[in-house]
Amino acid sequence: MARPAEKARAMLNKWVKMREEGNAPVSTVRGRRPNLASECDHLGDLEYYRDQINREITGGIAKIQNTALGEHTIRDLNDEINRKFREKHHWNKRIFELSKGAIDYNKTERSAQIEEGDVQFIASTNNGKRHGPTYRYFGAAKDLPGVKELLEKQQEKMKNMKFKKRAPNEIYRHITQSYFGWRDEEDGVLLELE
Repeated sequence: MARPAEKARAMLNKWVKMREEGNAPVSTVRGRRPNLASECDHLGDLEYYRDQINREITGGIAKIQNTALGEHTIRDLNDEINRKFREKHHWNKRIFELSKGAIDYNKTERSAQIEEGDVQFIASTNNGKRHGPTYRYFGAAKDLPGVKELLEKQQEKMKNMKFKKRAPNEIYRHITQSYFGWRDEEDGVLLELE
């Protein structure tokens, strides 16, 4: 058996002593993923759970490629993938909060999506607003009845939005003299101040 002095020098004993004093990094037990991202306060755990969601999304996308699945199975699988994307968005926001703005996965994923031209597989449900919920279609879900027409309509709408240029007269149409400050004296406030 080792002497007490040798035990005190052992690395494990040093780490246990540091942990008891509060100087060691907190050991996290990664079990079941919490339902809310706000319940997790450790950045390492957030990254771990985000990667776990990414693996689930990737597995779902691999399954949905099979066209032999039934229509209901494909729709359910597509709904599940979209729920995972929404959940991942919340975990990304929490990572952004805890990293104090240093890590912004939502921004990098948005820019990567635009670069890849992934817009053709997204049906917007946000009523024309810039940001908001979108519903994505993957694999065999793009060939479901009604979805093909919806995606074609969405793609046509995006084409019309991209190449529509405004003429200078359309830009300046709604600008009046008050925009340039030429009618400031008419209300009398400026004259009183002078």
